Amino acid sequence: MGAKLRARDIMSGGVQCVGAHQSLLDAAKMMRDLNIGCLPICGDNNKLTGLITDRDIVVKCCAEGIDPATVQAGSLMAEVHWIDAEADARDVLTTMEEHQIKRLPVIDVQGGHRLIGMITEANLAKNLSDEQIAEFASRVYTIAGMSGRSGD
Repeated sequence: MGAKLRARDIMSGGVQCVGAHQSLLDAAKMMRDLNIGCLPICGDNNKLTGLITDRDIVVKCCAEGIDPATVQAGSLMAEVHWIDAEADARDVLTTMEEHQIKRLPVIDVQGGHRLIGMITEANLAKNLSDEQIAEFASRVYTIAGMSGRSGD
């Protein structure tokens, strides 16, 4: 991974948000239509406030017998980690490893603190050496597995 490579260079752009006041059913339909397993949650100001995964919807709502049409996406928000679009690619890897996460929102801090993309494992795979991928996987999956966390 080159030292001059920035977060904006390795992210996937065109990220869509689910509104904090939209239902989990809306979020699930968006995930289905976009063929993704994670959506950023944006507040009324269109700023990133959290992330929601398909697993969150299943485990925290459906498995509890709760109708996803009656739950707002914002109610499942947890701490969200993100990275500045201008951050070095090495910082991307460090952030994902330290927080044991597989998806990292990219924020254009200089451009009004807007969400402009998402970095996933697939993005890393396109930009990392085989050795770096193995190291990333061992740090994220081994530790996450030991702590009982899914890394989502």
